[in-house]
Amino acid sequence: MDTQSLTIFLAVAETGSFTAAAGKLFLTQPAISKRIAQLEAQLDCPLFDRIGRNITLTEAGRMLLPKAKKWLLELDDIRRSINNLSGNIAGVLRIGTSHHIGLHRLPPILRDYAKRYPDVTLDIRFIDSEEAWEAVLHGELELGVVTLPPEPDDRVSQYALWDDPLVFVAAPDHPLAAINTISLTTLTEHEALLPPPTTFTRQLVSRLFEQHRLKAKIAISTNYLETLYMMTTIGLGWSLLPQAMLDSRVQQLTVDAHLPIRQLGFVTHPARSLSNAAQCFIDLLKQAAD
Repeated sequence: MDTQSLTIFLAVAETGSFTAAAGKLFLTQPAISKRIAQLEAQLDCPLFDRIGRNITLTEAGRMLLPKAKKWLLELDDIRRSINNLSGNIAGVLRIGTSHHIGLHRLPPILRDYAKRYPDVTLDIRFIDSEEAWEAVLHGELELGVVTLPPEPDDRVSQYALWDDPLVFVAAPDHPLAAINTISLTTLTEHEALLPPPTTFTRQLVSRLFEQHRLKAKIAISTNYLETLYMMTTIGLGWSLLPQAMLDSRVQQLTVDAHLPIRQLGFVTHPARSLSNAAQCFIDLLKQAAD
């Protein structure tokens, strides 16, 4: 049993497809099939049930999955620790970040980092903050630059970089735009455009309304703040967006409530050693926040 075989096993388990795993690992499909067959022969049991085009883990496969993940993560941690001793700043740095942060906060930092550390390959995944948080937790990413959860979770280490105030907004010709001071009750009488309930931002909003025993009337829900902004500009409802996104196409509403302030920052796994490349990136993040 070797590292590559376990890596291939995880890829097949995660994608549910030999073909998809081959694409993910830049190997041929026959090479994937051969490695899995060799691993099954070594363990003397099938790891996958193959029914038509569907591939599912057997009981043995389900037992191997968490152990393989743990072993590969520990091996990766050992490699980073040894590489750090040399002082080299090189290799692949896997980062997850949201589209909003990637568009509005990271560009100058990424440009500076690429100039300073040309031997580092940046593998940046633009995903929801919640997905990036989970990927850091499970060791799939070394660093997440994300919207931080409303309540800290000690399974990951988090560091706040920026306050990102949220403001209520509507199109200038929306009925709410003509009201001087709006109550939360009045907001519930109009359709809202907000992120899904699973997002950290929506949790902040929901908490605000729940404190007053109210519930927003959700018309459209999407993860992308830029999409919420666009739908707000055409009058489909009111929304709650970062203050940094305000312009002449939307009007800030004066609402009789304490507005939530979300925090943006980075998360790492407390049990994993950070690579030199990751530590240098964190240093630039902190400098930018200061």
